[in-house]
Amino acid sequence: MFEQRLDVLRDGLDTRYAAQWRRLREQCDWYRTQTPPTEHPSASITYFGPAAANLALAYRLTGNDGYRAEAARWISAAIGFPHWGKAHMPDHDLDAGWLLHGLSLASTWLGDDFELADALRAKLELQGSRLYEFAGESEGSWWSSSYWQNHNWICYTGLAAAGYALGRPEWTDRAKSNFATVIELLPADGSSMEGVVYWRYGVPWLATYLDLLQDQEGLDWWQRFPFLANTFSYRLQQCAPGFEENIDHGDCHDRRSGHSVALYRKLASAYRIGEAQWLADLVSERFFWREAYASGVKPGVMPEAYLEMLWYDDSVLPVDPEKSAPLSAYFPDLGLVTARTGWDDEATMVSFKAAPGGGHQAWETSHRLDRERGWDTLSAGHHHPDSGSFVLTSRGAFLAVDEGYSNRKRAGDHNLILVDGFGYADEDRYHVYKGIPYERQADMVDVLAADGMAHATARIAAMYPPELGISRLDRTLVFTPAGRIVLLDRCAADEPRDWTLLLHADWPIAYVPAVGREEIALRSGAAQAWVRFHTPVTVEASVTEVEANPTSSTPSLRLTRTMHTLRATAERSTVATLLTTIEPTSALHPAPPTARYVRAHLGHTVTFADETVLLAVDGADAAQAVDGPGRVGGRAASGAGGAVRCVIETPDGRITV
Repeated sequence: MFEQRLDVLRDGLDTRYAAQWRRLREQCDWYRTQTPPTEHPSASITYFGPAAANLALAYRLTGNDGYRAEAARWISAAIGFPHWGKAHMPDHDLDAGWLLHGLSLASTWLGDDFELADALRAKLELQGSRLYEFAGESEGSWWSSSYWQNHNWICYTGLAAAGYALGRPEWTDRAKSNFATVIELLPADGSSMEGVVYWRYGVPWLATYLDLLQDQEGLDWWQRFPFLANTFSYRLQQCAPGFEENIDHGDCHDRRSGHSVALYRKLASAYRIGEAQWLADLVSERFFWREAYASGVKPGVMPEAYLEMLWYDDSVLPVDPEKSAPLSAYFPDLGLVTARTGWDDEATMVSFKAAPGGGHQAWETSHRLDRERGWDTLSAGHHHPDSGSFVLTSRGAFLAVDEGYSNRKRAGDHNLILVDGFGYADEDRYHVYKGIPYERQADMVDVLAADGMAHATARIAAMYPPELGISRLDRTLVFTPAGRIVLLDRCAADEPRDWTLLLHADWPIAYVPAVGREEIALRSGAAQAWVRFHTPVTVEASVTEVEANPTSSTPSLRLTRTMHTLRATAERSTVATLLTTIEPTSALHPAPPTARYVRAHLGHTVTFADETVLLAVDGADAAQAVDGPGRVGGRAASGAGGAVRCVIETPDGRITV
């Protein structure tokens, strides 16, 4: 298959594949200007793998001996390192996986007459043996059996590539067995507990393995992998309006490290997804270089040139998501609800989530495997303690923000509720879900996500320390068609507690003088959001600092983040209700806030200038407060039962949940 693909590519280097060829040759030109280190640097050396693959592919496409000589220069340096990886798990983790893959491809593509062929094969044999032995010895712990995360996918793909290059079936069989399990265990809805940035880093390796398997063994596993078939939808719905930035749930180095042109091309080809082709085109033409220099993820997008070339299928016609993709979406495994007023730069969007650690399928399966086999499989260190939290963007800016990347993960660094100042039980560590009881899990219920609106309730009481005696902590979020948010937090404990709602922003909280009161605003760039608390709270502002080292391979690297935090506390009560509204508007020409609370015997009613939201109290029917008995209509949410939880009235009609 690879040889046939090369023939097609060669024929079109100056026509149908001209853009991809330009990317590849420019990347190879960049390698020519660099000096590979002769001693292993303290930082990661993952970039050596794709460097060898890019140069080897350029040689095979053109026969230009310059590319072969340049490949030899980089491969020689990699061969010279006695170990692959230095600061963290030498020979047994990501550096080894990346280099085994890229250098194995180069070994095959450059051929037996390559000047370093024997030395390269000997090094691959040594490093492959080290990784294979580690995988067996560590089975049931770390990446060897952590089926839901990127270290597993990268290391086993590297092992498979080396096994095919060297004729080591025991290596390829072990990798194949692992990925057969991965296919069964990843969620069918395509959502990723590691967040968008690690989706962009890790998921391409799933496609890489399937591509390798098909090329080497003729096995087509694409259609048996529902996660991969559906994961572009997850990624698309985690695009901030305008597509350039990403929603940053989970460990995210930044908001620009979210695109992989190569992966979009492969998903477009394998599953005939026109929207993936469209997004690949958009990123290539408008966003690529911004991501290349602003991204915090290494090696980053630049070294993927060889995959962009191999995976591009011009028979898939691009489809603009604005004409085809829904404005609201729900991914049940991760309990992720998204809604937006549009796809353009000026639109408003919310992303709201609640699920057990790793998502429902990982949580259930990991506990079963660990119980049956005595293993430790979940490894959800990139999943934050953020059930019940949300991110809000509008007019090209982030208003209610997530912390990004953290090593000491805390609920208080998210837009959540603190109880007597406490966040989740067993937090303030990297892997907050490790070793906690099976019963400690959050979920999302009463979900309706359709037509640019959303209603959902996150049930998160179980996540807090048991000694707080919390019997209820339910957060209902409503996103209206106009892009407004209504938050209803219903809290209960066996003793009086302080219930503190947190809203984090990139910029200081603004207090705007108004007639008879002081309005609170979140401001960023051209966007602003009015925040009103409609139940009694004490309000103050503070600063939240977050620091992280995003890679153990570079211990000196530090990311820091300062967030400006709005704290609203309902003090010393066993039962508390917090009702909050957030109204996005322009920061340059702000419309005045219009949210107003109206008492209703069956629920909580909020009116805006042109919309009304009524949320029912427990056991009541929200529609009766509007229509009276017997006049309930509209759409019911998943799991909503018979009662109407919410009524939203807009100029275009009524939506019931």
